[in-house]
Amino acid sequence: MPAAPPTTVTDTTAVATPDPRRRLALVAVALSVLVISFDMTVLNVALPTLASQLRATTGQQQWIVDAYTVVFAAAMLPAGLLGDRIGRRRTLTAGLALFGLASVVGMLTHSPATLIAARAGMGLAGALVMPMSMAVIPGLFPPAEQRRATSVLAAALSAGAPLGPLIGGFLLQHFWWGSVFAINVPLTAIGIVACVLLLPESRNPTAPRIDLIATALSVTGLGALTYGIIEGSERGWTDPLVPATLAGSVLALTVLVLRSRRRREPLLDLALLADRTFRWSSGAATLISFVLFGAFFVLPLYFQSVLGTDALGSGLRLMPMMLGLIVAAKLTDPLVDRLGTRTVIALGLAVLAAALLFGSRTGAHDGYGRAALWLSVLGIGMGLSLITAQASALVTLPAARAGVGSGLLQTLRQVGGALGIAVFGSLLSGVYRGALDTGGLPADAAHRAGESVVAADAIARSGGGPALGASAHAAYVHGMGVVLLVAGLVAVASAVLVAARMPGGGPTAARGRGGPGRSDSAAAAGDHG
Repeated sequence: MPAAPPTTVTDTTAVATPDPRRRLALVAVALSVLVISFDMTVLNVALPTLASQLRATTGQQQWIVDAYTVVFAAAMLPAGLLGDRIGRRRTLTAGLALFGLASVVGMLTHSPATLIAARAGMGLAGALVMPMSMAVIPGLFPPAEQRRATSVLAAALSAGAPLGPLIGGFLLQHFWWGSVFAINVPLTAIGIVACVLLLPESRNPTAPRIDLIATALSVTGLGALTYGIIEGSERGWTDPLVPATLAGSVLALTVLVLRSRRRREPLLDLALLADRTFRWSSGAATLISFVLFGAFFVLPLYFQSVLGTDALGSGLRLMPMMLGLIVAAKLTDPLVDRLGTRTVIALGLAVLAAALLFGSRTGAHDGYGRAALWLSVLGIGMGLSLITAQASALVTLPAARAGVGSGLLQTLRQVGGALGIAVFGSLLSGVYRGALDTGGLPADAAHRAGESVVAADAIARSGGGPALGASAHAAYVHGMGVVLLVAGLVAVASAVLVAARMPGGGPTAARGRGGPGRSDSAAAAGDHG
């Protein structure tokens, strides 16, 4: 017997009788989030293959990865408001359909330029899916169950980053390069069918019309910021394009903020940040993304160049982090009930810091054992802090602003991650070049060896000698250690800030905060209690 079509739920209607299919619906939405999330990192191990098969230049390889991030970050805010206005299920399924279509284009292309365009399409689709996946929760679950549901989605989002290299490595080991995009097609198809059959439609009946000027300012400002950060790391911060792009970003975002302050229901809802729990939870999630993207940035080259693994081996060596994340996902809700949100986030950041500081002591001749140990601890800290921070931010949102509020949270996370890649990438490059011994090499070879450990290995194999390879490996490990040390210190400072400043430290506060449909008076009581 066919399932009854889902009903439409407005934000002024409480979920009086929970849908018995709500957990299946949550699985479908979590699968959608996971697909979007692991596509951010799935290409990390595929770039050498793409460079060979598509004859992509270094700059094209950079943009095959970064086109996704730039568009994703730039489109997040208007996508959240769009879903609030026209319907969250409709926006979610449209995003999944676009993601599947862009994946087909990426899978079949033989041109780097077309692949970059396909990745930009995936980024736009991801911007439609990500905030809506969080915003549909109020229409599925009663307030008492919403924190647990958002924790499940936050866990799926967190799991995507380490899963990406594993999935990409496995597919490249057994299939052709386009398989890293082909896998998206059946997964998005399953997600679309499940969302249509299981999700009720929800929207904000009083949502304002989309402010086209604010949308243009948001896309321009966030796109230019992400582009400038990426190019600053690639070209150097003194290249004229970089400060010009960043200045344009600051100008566009400043105008956006000023415009938002004058409008009653703006695209960039700064009033959401007046809630101290949302503000500090979002800030913690942004800092965690900043730290973690730095760690993820250095690990693939360490595994493949220094330890000599292939793409699949590199992905497999990230599995201890996944195991730690699974353990943390099981512990998060009981710990929040017992200790409170603030304590769990601060504890997770402290564990994260301990893992990074231990990893920073890695030596050039250490094997995989040390990495496996600190990655396991990293996964636990990542799960406790990031899952809790995201869930805490999302359950404070009023239902009418669930889409745009989730978009703001994910935008902050993306900007934090982009900053992490830029800052830690520049730090790694500078330390690596300073520690590399290129004595005896011609000037051109010495310059190329200083660009990356991969280039130094290639020069060593083609006549540079084993001493160059050994020096490059030692220099890279030293640079990785400095990156992990700085990331660990940032995590320590973040833990102290959260413990000292974030409200709602006790278990009563953790349980007592309302869900996305809470009243303003309840919010005020929660913020001043």
